[in-house]
Amino acid sequence: MNVSFLQDLLNSVAEQGRQYLPWALGEEEDLLTLAKALVSGRGEASGVAIAREILDLWRSRNAEDRRAFYRFLSEDLEPEPEAVKAMAEAYLASPTPQSLSRLQHAVESPRQEFFRRLNLAPGATGTIVEMRRDILRELPAMPQLKNIDNDLRHLLVSWFNRGFLVLRRIDWNTPAVVLEKIIAYEAVHEIKGWTDLRRRLEPSDRRCFAFFHPSLVDEPLIFVEVALMNETPDAIEPVLAAPIKAGKPPSPTTAVFYSISNCQEGLKSISFGHFLIKQVVDELARELPSLTTYVTLSPVPGFSRWLNRTVSDGKAPEITPQERASLSGLADDAWLSEPKLTERLEGPILTMAAKYLLTAKATDGRPADPVARFHLGNGARLDRINWPADRSARGLREAHGLMVNYRYEIKEIEANHEAFANAGRVAASRQVRNLIKSPDRLAVTQRLLGAALEAPASLTGTKTK
Repeated sequence: MNVSFLQDLLNSVAEQGRQYLPWALGEEEDLLTLAKALVSGRGEASGVAIAREILDLWRSRNAEDRRAFYRFLSEDLEPEPEAVKAMAEAYLASPTPQSLSRLQHAVESPRQEFFRRLNLAPGATGTIVEMRRDILRELPAMPQLKNIDNDLRHLLVSWFNRGFLVLRRIDWNTPAVVLEKIIAYEAVHEIKGWTDLRRRLEPSDRRCFAFFHPSLVDEPLIFVEVALMNETPDAIEPVLAAPIKAGKPPSPTTAVFYSISNCQEGLKSISFGHFLIKQVVDELARELPSLTTYVTLSPVPGFSRWLNRTVSDGKAPEITPQERASLSGLADDAWLSEPKLTERLEGPILTMAAKYLLTAKATDGRPADPVARFHLGNGARLDRINWPADRSARGLREAHGLMVNYRYEIKEIEANHEAFANAGRVAASRQVRNLIKSPDRLAVTQRLLGAALEAPASLTGTKTK
């Protein structure tokens, strides 16, 4: 009701403000003219009206008109170099709070004030998020728009501060308009219609929570799906296909976070996930005191690409000649129908997965896998590697069927987070580290590799002429 009242009030202000618009502005319907008028600092009423006109025009314009608008924002709304230089010299000569304030004002891009004023229009926040999504899609072809993205990200981080977010449980009684978006936004394990969604929401041993923002009514920002169990799962199919159970779950001990989906592309790189997981853990702990274990069953989206590249690179130090020969046929997915090959490949796969998760780095020095970066950065521990765990087309394509359990140990979260953030240390269980460090494990791996190399072509996945 309060959000609706505010929207009605802003609409009223915008309508009243139209009478203050210059006739040319009201008729010309030109994005650039209106943008210049908005940054010129007109009165509040006319400013709200101009902002609404800009948003309405932006929604109706084609891709080329939008690109011209973005070029204007990128090129014409830059800080004034001479003013920045003068204020910087003044600050260096006399570093007072006043001179620092003037320098900060000079350095700030006029685009930020433009977007602040644009955000006064009714429903503006959601459209600005859409605008950033559009700009992100244009960036590969128009890298000069990066300065707009930087300014928008700076503002959106503040506008979507954790203090503004509202946690809501999603269940089968949630309005259909929200449930439809949960189906559409699911990014990890596809929801195949309403029956599948009901299986994930209605049973007493299932939970779903989402963050919402007051300015984006009925638009989830991020949501997490949880299974309440009495063990840590090592495969996703039993979790997704579990029969619907009536009544309360029998004192579950384990909360399994099996899917986390970001919903708004325009909020990319603005992280809500760590807040979401921590708050959901608090909610579940209060509701179900029997819970003692909080784990994920997570995809490993970068593993196939890394492993395929490593296998094909004859000089890659991460892989031995025996491992390369054994794994060369993995991409054919022959193991799906060959239980003996699956058994023989398990050792090499787990060893290479441990190498990938513990040692492979991105250009910034953090773990190469994006899901690993997320959970390790939140303070989780790399607890167990499971194979085969996901036989879906996506699971095979991205990770050759591999999945991982990250464990959130309440007493360890802060220490793990600090060690990861400050020293890049990956918190991992002894079981995972032994996959690449234990002599016994390496010996077993080598025996498995030898067996795989000696196996018939039908078991190794190689093709014969």
